[in-house]
Amino acid sequence: MPNGLEITKAAIDDFKKIQKYMILAKKENAAETYAELKEEYLSLKAILNVAGVNLTDIDRIKE
Repeated sequence: MPNGLEITKAAIDDFKKIQKYMILAKKENAAETYAELKEEYLSLKAILNVAGVNLTDIDRIKE
């Protein structure tokens, strides 16, 4: 069973990946894709905030 640190690392990795896809979707004017990714982004952001992760340096979207 994964420990808290492993879970947090996985969430951070997913958060960074979602942001990368959001930036690409915005660049390609893929509004529906961006909207779907944003929902995942917000969920991951909430989880990371609860876990006490400082998102200042890794949040590239700033929404």
